[in-house]
Amino acid sequence: MDFTIRAANLDDCKDIARMIVVSGHVHVRACDLEQDGFSKNPFFHGIIAEVPEQHKTKEGHTKIGYALYFYSYSSWSGRAIYMEDLYVMPEFRGKGVGKALMSKVAQLALAAGCHQLNFTVLDWNKPSMDFYLSQGCFDITATMGYHCLRCEGEALQHLAQP
Repeated sequence: MDFTIRAANLDDCKDIARMIVVSGHVHVRACDLEQDGFSKNPFFHGIIAEVPEQHKTKEGHTKIGYALYFYSYSSWSGRAIYMEDLYVMPEFRGKGVGKALMSKVAQLALAAGCHQLNFTVLDWNKPSMDFYLSQGCFDITATMGYHCLRCEGEALQHLAQP
Protein backbone atom coordinates (compact mmCIF):
# COMPACT_ATOMS: atom_id res chain seq x y z
CA MET A 1 0.00 0.00 0.00
CA ASP A 2 1.21 3.47 -0.87
CA PHE A 3 1.51 5.98 2.00
CA THR A 4 3.83 8.73 3.19
CA ILE A 5 5.07 9.74 6.64
CA ARG A 6 5.72 13.41 7.23
CA ALA A 7 5.99 15.96 10.04
CA ALA A 8 2.60 17.10 11.27
CA ASN A 9 1.69 20.74 10.79
CA LEU A 10 -1.01 23.10 12.03
CA ASP A 11 -3.38 21.99 9.28
CA ASP A 12 -3.27 18.42 10.64
CA CYS A 13 -4.73 19.26 14.07
CA LYS A 14 -8.35 18.52 13.12
CA ASP A 15 -7.39 15.16 11.62
CA ILE A 16 -5.31 14.20 14.67
CA ALA A 17 -8.21 15.24 16.92
CA ARG A 18 -10.59 13.15 14.76
CA MET A 19 -8.43 10.08 15.23
CA ILE A 20 -8.00 10.72 18.97
CA VAL A 21 -11.80 10.91 19.37
CA VAL A 22 -12.02 7.33 18.06
CA SER A 23 -10.25 6.15 21.21
CA GLY A 24 -13.18 7.31 23.37
CA HIS A 25 -11.05 8.86 26.12
CA VAL A 26 -10.94 12.41 24.86
CA HIS A 27 -10.12 15.46 26.89
CA VAL A 28 -8.22 17.33 24.19
CA ARG A 29 -9.64 19.43 21.37
CA ALA A 30 -8.19 20.48 18.03
CA CYS A 31 -7.53 23.96 19.43
CA ASP A 32 -5.53 22.39 22.32
CA LEU A 33 -3.44 20.47 19.79
CA GLU A 34 -2.87 23.68 17.83
CA GLN A 35 -1.71 25.58 20.90
CA ASP A 36 0.29 22.79 22.51
CA GLY A 37 1.96 21.33 19.44
CA PHE A 38 2.41 24.22 17.06
CA SER A 39 3.22 27.23 19.22
CA LYS A 40 6.61 28.85 19.75
CA ASN A 41 7.49 26.36 22.52
CA PRO A 42 5.58 23.16 21.68
CA PHE A 43 4.82 20.55 24.32
CA PHE A 44 4.85 17.81 21.68
CA HIS A 45 5.71 17.06 18.08
CA GLY A 46 3.84 14.88 15.65
CA ILE A 47 4.08 12.92 12.44
CA ILE A 48 1.28 11.96 10.07
CA ALA A 49 0.66 8.95 7.83
CA GLU A 50 -1.15 9.93 4.68
CA VAL A 51 -2.44 7.99 1.68
CA PRO A 52 -3.00 9.30 -1.84
CA GLU A 53 -6.50 10.42 -2.80
CA GLN A 54 -7.24 7.14 -4.58
CA HIS A 55 -6.81 5.26 -1.26
CA LYS A 56 -8.79 7.66 0.95
CA THR A 57 -11.31 6.31 3.45
CA LYS A 58 -15.00 6.01 2.62
CA GLU A 59 -15.44 9.21 4.69
CA GLY A 60 -12.92 10.97 2.43
CA HIS A 61 -9.91 11.09 4.77
CA THR A 62 -6.36 10.80 3.48
CA LYS A 63 -4.67 11.20 6.89
CA ILE A 64 -4.88 7.70 8.34
CA GLY A 65 -2.46 7.60 11.28
CA TYR A 66 -0.24 9.66 13.52
CA ALA A 67 2.36 9.54 16.27
CA LEU A 68 2.85 12.19 18.94
CA TYR A 69 6.17 12.40 20.77
CA PHE A 70 8.25 14.67 22.97
CA TYR A 71 11.83 14.73 24.14
CA SER A 72 12.64 13.80 27.71
CA TYR A 73 15.67 13.01 29.82
CA SER A 74 16.79 9.97 31.75
CA SER A 75 19.06 10.56 34.72
CA TRP A 76 20.56 7.13 34.00
CA SER A 77 21.16 7.31 30.27
CA GLY A 78 20.65 10.89 29.10
CA ARG A 79 18.52 12.02 26.17
CA ALA A 80 15.32 10.12 25.48
CA ILE A 81 12.19 10.41 23.40
CA TYR A 82 8.72 9.54 24.64
CA MET A 83 6.13 8.38 22.13
CA GLU A 84 2.86 9.47 23.68
CA ASP A 85 0.57 8.10 21.04
CA LEU A 86 0.71 5.89 17.96
CA TYR A 87 -2.53 5.37 16.08
CA VAL A 88 -3.50 3.87 12.73
CA MET A 89 -7.10 3.75 11.54
CA PRO A 90 -8.36 0.13 11.76
CA GLU A 91 -8.80 -0.37 8.02
CA PHE A 92 -5.11 0.51 7.44
CA ARG A 93 -3.62 -1.70 10.17
CA GLY A 94 -1.35 -4.57 9.17
CA LYS A 95 -0.06 -2.68 6.13
CA GLY A 96 3.18 -1.29 7.63
CA VAL A 97 1.83 2.13 8.59
CA GLY A 98 2.35 1.69 12.34
CA LYS A 99 5.84 0.31 11.79
CA ALA A 100 6.69 3.27 9.53
CA LEU A 101 5.40 5.78 12.11
CA MET A 102 7.36 4.13 14.92
CA SER A 103 10.45 3.87 12.71
CA LYS A 104 10.27 7.61 12.01
CA VAL A 105 10.05 8.39 15.73
CA ALA A 106 13.12 6.16 16.26
CA GLN A 107 14.98 7.99 13.46
CA LEU A 108 14.14 11.35 15.06
CA ALA A 109 15.35 10.02 18.42
CA LEU A 110 18.70 8.93 17.01
CA ALA A 111 19.12 12.19 15.09
CA ALA A 112 18.63 14.08 18.38
CA GLY A 113 21.18 11.94 20.20
CA CYS A 114 18.60 10.01 22.23
CA HIS A 115 19.46 6.67 23.80
CA GLN A 116 15.91 5.51 24.56
CA LEU A 117 12.45 5.39 23.00
CA ASN A 118 9.89 5.12 25.79
CA PHE A 119 6.14 4.56 25.57
CA THR A 120 3.31 2.80 27.36
CA VAL A 121 0.83 0.20 26.12
CA LEU A 122 -2.57 -0.51 27.62
CA ASP A 123 -2.62 -3.96 29.23
CA TRP A 124 -5.56 -5.14 27.11
CA ASN A 125 -3.86 -4.23 23.82
CA LYS A 126 -2.18 -7.58 23.14
CA PRO A 127 -1.81 -7.06 19.35
CA SER A 128 0.14 -3.84 19.92
CA MET A 129 2.21 -5.40 22.71
CA ASP A 130 3.07 -8.33 20.46
CA PHE A 131 4.04 -5.92 17.66
CA TYR A 132 6.31 -3.83 19.93
CA LEU A 133 7.98 -6.94 21.36
CA SER A 134 8.59 -8.21 17.81
CA GLN A 135 10.43 -4.93 17.11
CA GLY A 136 12.94 -5.58 19.91
CA CYS A 137 11.20 -3.46 22.54
CA PHE A 138 10.93 -4.86 26.06
CA ASP A 139 8.61 -4.39 29.02
CA ILE A 140 10.54 -2.44 31.66
CA THR A 141 7.74 -3.15 34.13
CA ALA A 142 8.74 -6.82 34.02
CA THR A 143 12.52 -6.42 33.69
CA MET A 144 13.27 -3.37 35.82
CA GLY A 145 10.36 -3.27 38.24
CA TYR A 146 9.12 0.15 37.15
CA HIS A 147 5.57 1.32 37.69
CA CYS A 148 4.07 4.19 35.71
CA LEU A 149 2.20 6.51 38.08
CA ARG A 150 -0.01 9.53 37.51
CA CYS A 151 -1.25 12.43 39.60
CA GLU A 152 -4.16 14.49 38.24
CA GLY A 153 -7.23 16.53 39.17
CA GLU A 154 -7.71 17.29 42.85
CA ALA A 155 -4.68 15.22 43.80
CA LEU A 156 -2.50 17.32 41.51
CA GLN A 157 -3.98 20.52 42.97
CA HIS A 158 -3.31 19.24 46.48
CA LEU A 159 0.25 18.18 45.64
CA ALA A 160 0.98 21.64 44.24
CA GLN A 161 0.16 23.29 47.57
CA PRO A 162 3.28 24.42 49.50
